[in-house]
Amino acid sequence: MDSNTQPAKKGFSRNYWTVILMEFSERGSYYGVMSVLSVYLVLSTKDGGLGFSKEGVGVIKSTITPLLYFLPILAGAVADRYGYRKTLFFAFAVMSTGYFLTSQMTSYSTVFISLVLMAVGAGFFKPIISGTIARETNESNSSLGFGIYYWSINLGAFLVPLLLIPYLKSISWSYIFIMASIGTGWLLLLNLFVFKEPSRPKSSKSIQVVLKEAVLVLKDIRFISMIVIYSGFWILYFQMFDSVLWFLKEHINTAPVDSVVNGFLGHFYTNPSWHFDAEHVTVINAATIIGLQLIVSKIVNKFKALPTMVVGMCFGTLGIAMLAVSSNVWIFILGLFVFSIGEMTAHPKFISYVGLIAPPDKKALYLGYSFLYGVIGSGIGGILGAVLYHALVEKDNNSFAFWGIFVLIGMASIIGLLLFNRHVKRNPV
Repeated sequence: MDSNTQPAKKGFSRNYWTVILMEFSERGSYYGVMSVLSVYLVLSTKDGGLGFSKEGVGVIKSTITPLLYFLPILAGAVADRYGYRKTLFFAFAVMSTGYFLTSQMTSYSTVFISLVLMAVGAGFFKPIISGTIARETNESNSSLGFGIYYWSINLGAFLVPLLLIPYLKSISWSYIFIMASIGTGWLLLLNLFVFKEPSRPKSSKSIQVVLKEAVLVLKDIRFISMIVIYSGFWILYFQMFDSVLWFLKEHINTAPVDSVVNGFLGHFYTNPSWHFDAEHVTVINAATIIGLQLIVSKIVNKFKALPTMVVGMCFGTLGIAMLAVSSNVWIFILGLFVFSIGEMTAHPKFISYVGLIAPPDKKALYLGYSFLYGVIGSGIGGILGAVLYHALVEKDNNSFAFWGIFVLIGMASIIGLLLFNRHVKRNPV
């Protein structure tokens, strides 16, 4: 057996750092694109965009994002049966092709197909990295190993939108997708020359078996009820990549922030021209998580999972409420910050809760299907946000009503989880 595939007793193996690099590059590419995609798709052609309707973009986002959350369930079975390296070759090739085609296409149907290819590749990529880390770590370093993994995701989501996206879009919006194509395409070489197949038990599990297991999970009414309730919070989350960006571009005066930042940058070079824009929504979210996740996790570590999830959802709903009550740019930024605190409070506890309530012999199965929160949240959130934005913000100029609806969705999810905690939960966690 290759020594590079052995879990390191002291530190981490080369395979571990290889997949961390893969994760950083892939997530940086993905969040770089997603930080501005919904803006690019609706931007007028004279300004370099594609001029699609917001409802049309909602359909696209309500298709590709659910794919990203559902495909890992199937991809994990494919990888276990046919090998991690083969699955990664497929993922990187399809993903890179999807990004490149998106940079070249201009019609709605061809852009849609190109983005579906990207989503298929990304969906097959996701479970391979976490699976490899699980096999490349042991009890002594697993916690740190997955902590670094989580940081690599947010570091990519922070650096690429902050440093590359403003420069690339100033040249041409298509360069953003070419960057992502290169950022994922070069990983084919890393997979070919550096990554080694992890040691793992052989699996004969077919897709049919995976689907049969899905039926078993879907019959667990309590588990599915909790997923559906929690999905309401993620309807709010997925507005961060669509309606929040449109709202920023069309209704927020960013001049006060631009003035402060350029005043600071002026101490280092002359005539700075920094501008607060759509990509910085992702930057704020990622920076908050990078800076505060360890602190928040330490604070909530001793508290029960469901009450902590409720607190996190309260913070997230409060963040959205701030967008409803004011269009001041500083309130807007504060709202994003508060929402991010809610996300980092609720979601790790959600994962922990699923692991606690799952039957002992089906923990991996339940954790896999826990991603249904993203399927439901993004599937509803994308199209709902686009339709409501057009009807309430663009037609009626009533942003208060628009954000108020999402506040009500957040409150309904909070109340639903409180009722679940009192009457339905499997055990007191």
